[in-house]
Formats: sequence, structure tokens, C-alpha cells
Amino acid sequence: MRLVPSPFRFDDSYARALPGLYEPWHAASVPAPSLVVANEALASELGIPTDWLASPGGLELLAGNARAEGSVPIAMAYAGHQFGGYSPRLGDGRALLLGEIFDRSGIRRDVHLKGSGRTPFARGGDGKAALGPMLREYLMGEAMHALGIPTTRALAVIATGESIVREEKLPGAVLVRVAASHLRVGTFEYAAAGGDRALLRRLLDYAIERHFPEAAGAESPALAFYAAVVARQAELVARWMAVGFIHGVMNTDNTTISGETIDYGPCAFMDRHDPRTVFSSIDHGGRYAFGNQPGILQWNLARLAEALLPLIDEDEARAVARATPILEAYAERFQTNWQAALAAKLGLSPDVVDSAPAKALREGLSPFMSEQRVDHTLFFRRLSGAVRGDEAPARALFAEPKAFDAWAEDWRALLPPGREERTATASAMDRVNPIYIPRNHRVEEALEAATRGDLAPFRSLLGVLARPFEERPGLEAFSEPAPPDAPPHRTYCGT
Repeated sequence: MRLVPSPFRFDDSYARALPGLYEPWHAASVPAPSLVVANEALASELGIPTDWLASPGGLELLAGNARAEGSVPIAMAYAGHQFGGYSPRLGDGRALLLGEIFDRSGIRRDVHLKGSGRTPFARGGDGKAALGPMLREYLMGEAMHALGIPTTRALAVIATGESIVREEKLPGAVLVRVAASHLRVGTFEYAAAGGDRALLRRLLDYAIERHFPEAAGAESPALAFYAAVVARQAELVARWMAVGFIHGVMNTDNTTISGETIDYGPCAFMDRHDPRTVFSSIDHGGRYAFGNQPGILQWNLARLAEALLPLIDEDEARAVARATPILEAYAERFQTNWQAALAAKLGLSPDVVDSAPAKALREGLSPFMSEQRVDHTLFFRRLSGAVRGDEAPARALFAEPKAFDAWAEDWRALLPPGREERTATASAMDRVNPIYIPRNHRVEEALEAATRGDLAPFRSLLGVLARPFEERPGLEAFSEPAPPDAPPHRTYCGT
């Protein structure tokens, strides 16, 4: 594969450190790469000129037709529990790690292609991606980033100039994804399953050096590493819950070690609050429903503990005994993060947040919202208006407005009494309760238009979601849920 000049200064630390956890590979060539969308803000973080992304050399590199100096493209190997069932060999079936670069802050970041053709892990697929799902991943990643939720992000989406056959012919595309790393729980499962303890140790050392260097000096680096991953994931899932995000495919191969959200295939945001909400077309039993996400994350972390046992203690029983308290602490860690997020969303100050009335209010909120068929995002956002004295918009969301009146009486009793304090409380609530989220019907409209060649709705939606907490005139339609007569929303894996 020919070399092209590039502003990327690639390193290949993963490839050097972890033979046995990847296959050297190269992307399938594409006939006519062209830039669909480029992430100028992310390019600036990485020190990459935006105009280079659209240059012939940039397009050839990011579509996989060429290689840059220092890049060693590899398909990463990993296993995974998918909907509870173990798959021993998954890996990058249609993706490649081009290598790592250092951003302007000196942080190592992965540069990864998705939709770049079949690899040895392809499992029968064509290895390609259609434009719509790649734009979805771009959009969702940027929305999550703007909401302050750790996430992988897309640097660009490149059209390939070829048709991808799914249920119909669709325009093909490659996503250029940037991540803190692509290390997953499934990576550790794969290394552990092979029985090569030296490889598992190298993987742990690499993950510690890259993400949790403080764990290296601990009495048990494996336990310290595990505790750090548990803490990050407990915080991540609490942030998902706060904004009504449903990942949709919380398999262990989609649970990152870094604590970033990854894989935006069947994800969606909830409109009406209901813990049973599922959008994924393949989640027939509701395993990954909104309300199940905290528990599923703990289940995934148990699988990480199992993979780490040989490095925790030579004796398996002792290893289990040492890891179990860390896993059990996850529930408390999640609750601490979740209750703090909920208190901020409700405007509860530190001096009342731990009181019995405040705890009762928080604990009863989800069943109450579900019973009243309340829109998750609008309910929390409109509460700040109620703090300012206008309860009508929040009250109008309820199937039984008098139910809101009774709830609001208990809620108001927990708010600060003074006008200035309440004004400050309302402003603080607006900083944590978004007015704009990727409403599912708006996302679908934008992606359908983009597939037809019209990117204007996609760019408009992207601009709205870039400032989710700032209410702006003329954008009211972007804050509303789908019409009541809209068909049920369904999401797919995008393969």
C-alpha cells in the first residue's frame, strides 16, 4: 500500500506491545472517496488542518486506500458476551486501527476506521458500512460530547463512491473514529480465554500505563486497575441515565476500559420516561432496556473480574474473594453518582439533598414519571421555569396535572426560599438539564435526507445539538418529542 504525506504522526504502541491481540491487515480500496462531513473542532484538538481532511491525500488515507508513515493498520481481536451469550472470537470485523497519535494536550488517542472492508474477524459480513449508520455515529458522538458525557468521536465521514447492499442499495461510507483507546472488557476476555498468562499480563500493563498509571504502584495493580474501571463505568452509566440515553447493545465488547461510550448502532434517547423502554430491533427480551443499564454494567464488570482473576491471585478462590468487594461496591458507586445527578437536575442543594424528604422524592420519581407518561427531557428542563414561578409548562406534560401539583408541593418545600437563591438554582438546573437531545424522529429525518444526498437537515441538527443547554428562538421543533401518532421507533446495528 502506497504511503501519503500526512499531518498525523502515528505511533503503534498497541501493535508493538500486544502481538496475539490483533491481525495485521489493510483496508479494502474504494473507488471514489469524498468528504461528507469533517469535525473541525476535533481536528483542531488533534492538530490536524481541516482542509487536509478534504485533500486527495487525506481522503485516500482516511478511506483506507493509502497509508501514512508510522501507521501499522491492524484488526483488533476481542471476545464478548453478546446478550448474555459468550462469543470467543469477535474482533474488528469491518474496522481497522490505523494507529495512535498525540493530541495538542499530549494525550494518546486512537485513530480507527469503521466500514473499511472485511478482516479475518468479519464472520461472513462484507465489512462495509452504509452512509446513514456512519452519520448516526458521528451525530450521536458529538451530541454526547456536548452533553459532557465521555464518548468516542468521529473525525470525519468519507463517502466511498460505491453501493452497499442491505435491504436495498445504499451509499457506502467509512467513519474515522477517535477514542482514548479501543480496549474493551472483551479484549481482556479474549486474552484470558487463550490461557496465555503472559499475554494477559502484557494487556493489563498496557491498559494501566495508558489509562490508570496510578495503579502501577499499587500492592495489586490488577485490583487497583479493576477498581478504577469500576469507578469510571459507574459514573458513565449514571450520566447516561440522567439524559435518558439507551445504549441498546451493552455487550462486553462495547464496554470500554477508558470509560468512554462506544458504538452508536442501536442507541437512542428516550422520549416518554419508562424504565422498560427498548428501541433495538434485536433486543426482544428487553435485556438492555433503559432501567436495566446499571445492572447490566455491573454484570459486564463481573466478566472483567473473571478475566483478571489469574493476575489478582494464584489461588482462584482468594482472587474471587479479593475482587468481589470491588464489584459489590459498584452499586453504591452508581447510586452515589446517580443520586448526585438527580439532585442537580431537581435543583436540590447540599443542605437538603440527604434529608429523608429529598431521598423519598428522588426514589419515587421514576415510577411517578412513568405512570404519568412524562417526557424525560422536557420534564426536567421545565422544572427550572417552575422554580422561577411558571409551573404551567411542566404541569402540562402530565396525564393528570393534579398529580404534578401534589408532587410539586413536596418538591417546592425542598427549594431555597429566597428569590435570588431560586434564580440561581434555576440557572444551575438549566446547565444540567438539556433542552435539545437527538430526538429519534429528527435523527431519522436527517439520516434519510442525507442518504438521498441532502445534508442540510443533518447539518442543522448537528448545530442544534452542539449547544444542548442553550434554548434558542426558532428551534422549538427540535425540543419536542415525536407526534403521538408516530410509529414506534426502532434502531438497528447498522451492519
